[in-house]
Amino acid sequence: MDWRVFAEQMAELARRLLAQESTGATLEEIASAAVELIDGCDAAGILAVRKGRAVSLAVTEGMVEESDRLQGELGEGPCFDAARRVNGDRVFRITDLSQPQPDWPRYGPAARELGIGSMMGFLLYTEDEDFGALDCYSRRPGAFTPESETAGWLLASHAAVALSGARTVDQLEHALETRHAIGEAMGILRERHRLSEDDAFAVLRRISQHHNVKLRDVAQNIRDEKPRRS
Repeated sequence: MDWRVFAEQMAELARRLLAQESTGATLEEIASAAVELIDGCDAAGILAVRKGRAVSLAVTEGMVEESDRLQGELGEGPCFDAARRVNGDRVFRITDLSQPQPDWPRYGPAARELGIGSMMGFLLYTEDEDFGALDCYSRRPGAFTPESETAGWLLASHAAVALSGARTVDQLEHALETRHAIGEAMGILRERHRLSEDDAFAVLRRISQHHNVKLRDVAQNIRDEKPRRS
């Protein structure tokens, strides 16, 4: 592998990830980049485990989604274990899935039926957060080398930082949208019922608490109400 070329590709990837408009788009771009940049990678995906369930956050093709589903149903598999941080491993590489897999006795045969020959996976994490595992698939055994593993690790490191930033932006935009919705709803209540700003907010909060509904949803319902006929 020409590491100078790879470094240039990673720099370009960093710019592409920064340009994505949402966390979902960032996840899709990361999975696509794995196929594009890692030697031997035919397909890729990002798997997370939420409350014991496998969740496919991004996939490049159906084989990956089916692999994720099987690992979730069986409760075993390399990607499933990586996302759960079993044994604390942050990287895995399986050279030949045609061979028995003692750690995953049920997933191994199922993976072979899907046409998977070898796999790699990398935990997506920062100091404060785990986002799941970036998983790379090849249809042939022996496709991934130590150089492939290094390339995947570098990509995953860049990707985790980009995901952390994307989540922050999404959360900020969500907070701004919530604030805007509440402000509009308060304005409607003030005009409709001749209330002060404090009283309008108190009405919103009282409805939210009484019906056990989020304040933003209460505000949205008020905004969506049709004007009353006089």
